[in-house]
Amino acid sequence: MAKPVVLGIETSCDETGLAVVVGGEIRSNVVASQVEIHARFGGVVPEVAARAHVESIKSLAHRALAEAEVHPDDVTAVAATQGPGLSGALVVGFSFGKAMAWTLGVDFIGVDHMEGHLLAPMFQHEGYEPPAVVLLASGGHSQIVHMPEWGVYNMMGGTIDDAAGEAFDKLGRFLGLGFPGGPAMDRLSSEGDPSAVQFPRALPDSPFDFSFSGLKTSVINWVRNSHASGEEVPIADVAASVQEAIVDVLVAKTFNAVDETGSQTVAGGGGVLANRRLRARMAEEAEKRNITLALPSPDLCTDNGAMIALAGQLALTWGRPVSWTGDVDAGMRLGHHH
Repeated sequence: MAKPVVLGIETSCDETGLAVVVGGEIRSNVVASQVEIHARFGGVVPEVAARAHVESIKSLAHRALAEAEVHPDDVTAVAATQGPGLSGALVVGFSFGKAMAWTLGVDFIGVDHMEGHLLAPMFQHEGYEPPAVVLLASGGHSQIVHMPEWGVYNMMGGTIDDAAGEAFDKLGRFLGLGFPGGPAMDRLSSEGDPSAVQFPRALPDSPFDFSFSGLKTSVINWVRNSHASGEEVPIADVAASVQEAIVDVLVAKTFNAVDETGSQTVAGGGGVLANRRLRARMAEEAEKRNITLALPSPDLCTDNGAMIALAGQLALTWGRPVSWTGDVDAGMRLGHHH
């Protein structure tokens, strides 16, 4: 049997990502970023995001197919992000994908964005197998998932307020590092001292849940108090200390889940997993315990069409029903397929 050729479409937030995956291998993965458009607003504006997706999606689809050297007639399925995300943005990719699949007469699969992140390590890690503990951390979501077998997801913990990526972005903006705050914080932190300021680590009694709103308050107060007392605020040190506080909690809680489940594999996905300090700390912990760590390369941690194509291909392999009647679901929860 010929290998499945899946076109993946990702438009959950401010990245338009299209990719062609053939038999689980990435043949093309193109992304149009909207960072510059949203930078002047200091955050993602949903209507602006949706319009930018509309403007770029068609040419990106052509580019993805051309780079993959795949003719549209050779596509065997189209997969698009169904949720979670910004509804206006999701609708663009979902309807485009549906129309394209309909025109080509092939299967259409609605994909859970977070499941895409969870499966992305498969591209680069042969040893990524369940049972595994997976840390999913992005701008909108932070959760720890135990996957006893492929396609089965038990939520062990999550955020009770801001997601880790959101905390990075908001604090980055507060420190004057612009938008998006996460990558800027990563860059600046390498010049600072992570032990300069002891910011709080929230929810010590809850082994798998996160909370970052208290950290935000304490950073804001610390900076304001320093300014008030006329002290110079060492921004690189503050950034490094903030990053350390977020990374500490993510790593500690992920490995609490490893201890709890006895999993020998830890994986991760979502834009926050592109953070160099988090990757280094995850690697140290995994090595200490002699367990397998499967993190995608940074460009596959951030939103992309390849992970959506892979999730679509696996949904077909796992025999999930293909539904043409489905609609986008901005609040989609992992494992709750429609």
